[in-house]
Amino acid sequence: MTKYLRSTFLVLFILGMGIFSVGTAFANVSMLHDFHFNQPAFLHAHPFAQRKLVMQVSQDSPGRWNLTLNTAQNILNYFGQEKVQIVVVAFGPGLKMELKNSPVAQKIAAMNAEGVEFDACHNTMEEMKKKIGHLPILVPSAVVVPAGIVRIMQLESHGFNYVKP
Repeated sequence: MTKYLRSTFLVLFILGMGIFSVGTAFANVSMLHDFHFNQPAFLHAHPFAQRKLVMQVSQDSPGRWNLTLNTAQNILNYFGQEKVQIVVVAFGPGLKMELKNSPVAQKIAAMNAEGVEFDACHNTMEEMKKKIGHLPILVPSAVVVPAGIVRIMQLESHGFNYVKP
């Protein structure tokens, strides 16, 4: 099986597992049970991407969130959405960016439609659960990853450039 077909299969498998395995707390795609550090999977396939970027969001700052989203949009505009793969990873206080009622929720949905992936740290979600009594509700396009910083490390080890706006 070619690397591309294997990656495509992994994405489809994760999508299917995410729909059926995360329960009623959230209906997001989940990598919790199928995260393999040496084989990154993605919500959006980018077989022709010549550039790869992972962006960190770890601050509770709508201004910083907008800067991140505007930067990602500028990169999409410069390279073209078929030529660049962008993953935004939110953890710690920055996870609030990916909450359902976030002030940037609509912008996240629009950028998801352009192929940008938005990953949410499950460790942070569990910490939030301790305070609010349930897992936080994320924007529909968020992909739950076991740990935000581990996802960043994974992507960097697979050729992604790292930016923290």
